Amino acid sequence: MYEDFYGFKELPFNVTPDPRFLYRSASHRDALAYITYGVFQRKGFIAVTGEVGVGKTTVVGAFIDLFQPSLEVAFVFSTKFVFEQLLYLICKDFGLEVEGKNKAQMLLALNAFLIEQNGRNRNSVLIIDEAQNLSPDVLEELRMLSNLETRDRKLLQIMLVGQPELESVLNMNEMRQLRQRIPGICRISMLSREDLENYIKYRLDIVRGRNGGASFTADSFDEIYHFSGGIPRLINVLCDRILLIGYVANTRVIDGHIVREGIRDLESPYPRSADRRIRP
Repeated sequence: MYEDFYGFKELPFNVTPDPRFLYRSASHRDALAYITYGVFQRKGFIAVTGEVGVGKTTVVGAFIDLFQPSLEVAFVFSTKFVFEQLLYLICKDFGLEVEGKNKAQMLLALNAFLIEQNGRNRNSVLIIDEAQNLSPDVLEELRMLSNLETRDRKLLQIMLVGQPELESVLNMNEMRQLRQRIPGICRISMLSREDLENYIKYRLDIVRGRNGGASFTADSFDEIYHFSGGIPRLINVLCDRILLIGYVANTRVIDGHIVREGIRDLESPYPRSADRRIRP
């Protein structure tokens, strides 16, 4: 709606996890390095945690984009299943035909697939999002799944991605065998005030055309940080709203007053229409 007004090539603050927009804070760089090390060193298990909206899926997507030619990836989002149902989803996402097969048959098909990929020098990676919802029984089955291996390497790298509650699950006494297989848990932290400013400028730079753009004042960054706590998803939601407000007010300068208007809109149970003017 406001792209032409600011001279943007596309919207800068979509909430979908687009790897092109990954701002590499120290924490996000560490997470990307941790994932890369764990996968290519064939560690078997990797665990990445962080608060909702902190950028876990975006980091994972950036890893896949970087190394896609050498990866075979299955991505599972639904985790509230028994293991046999989860195994079915895993096989289907790897492209295997497992209709009507029982658990043993699916495991045999998966093992044959992993051996084939290994022979082609491709690294098979299973990514499980919202992994904090996995039951201890399913996690134990996944531990056994990681036993699919050759003499010198794991055939399947399993990446558990979830909210901080995942750490509590993995640290349960009955999970100690699985926890011992994970080379540390990588926790992605929220952005600092300095990172937040750089994050916003980075996304604006990606979409900026030859002319125009939006200018954020110092107090606007302060207000955005106070509202978002450094969580990228909240930053995106608020910045999208305040750019719309700036467009309606016919200004490309985003100051603290406009940000506060945006915050009031987001916090109100009945947001005002976007066609109103900024109040003094």
